[in-house]
Amino acid sequence: MTAKKRAPYDKAHYAPMPTGLTKYMRTSLIWQFYRFIVINLKYLRLMRSSE
Repeated sequence: MTAKKRAPYDKAHYAPMPTGLTKYMRTSLIWQFYRFIVINLKYLRLMRSSE
């Protein structure tokens, strides 16, 4: 069985480009604040259950 040779700079070797939604979610302060609240609530629930 022969292995396929690929060019070293083939498109498959690069990371995918982020979509418009991904870029928006990374830069949106509203989304970041929402995620901050959700993560903190999960953390508080974990701390409350460990008592």
